[in-house]
Amino acid sequence: MREFSHLDEAGKAKMVDVGNKKATKRVARARATVMLPDEVLKHFNGSEVETKKGGVFQTAILAGIMGAKKTSDLIPLCHPLALDNCAIDIHINEKDEMIILTETSIESKTGVEMEALTAASIAALTVYDMCKGLSHDIVIKEIKLLSKSGGKSDFETK
Repeated sequence: MREFSHLDEAGKAKMVDVGNKKATKRVARARATVMLPDEVLKHFNGSEVETKKGGVFQTAILAGIMGAKKTSDLIPLCHPLALDNCAIDIHINEKDEMIILTETSIESKTGVEMEALTAASIAALTVYDMCKGLSHDIVIKEIKLLSKSGGKSDFETK
């Protein structure tokens, strides 16, 4: 039977002990979907928009990477990790949704799915911040883990 990994036998919060685990190559992928209203979307035309803060996509990518690197500062009980890689791609799909795809990887005793999810979240929030001057009707519709590998239980969205 599966259990909450961050609770001890008495139900108190605990950090997962990874001391006896073997370091393996860990990879996680996540996605954020952002719905942009027409008054925002028309500025993108499928590509980058320049603002006073810089390009929306590029600024969101930098923010997402920075967020992934700070995951243990943001999410209680996450292990601090020195990521080997964090890659982010942002595009507008055929449904006029902004898609933020993240991939994190590390050779470690613990996984990087929280880092991939944090990268997607922070990148989506940055898009909101940079575009809210045009409209507050921006919706961060979904943040989802797509896959993780390298640990005791691999996962992939169906």
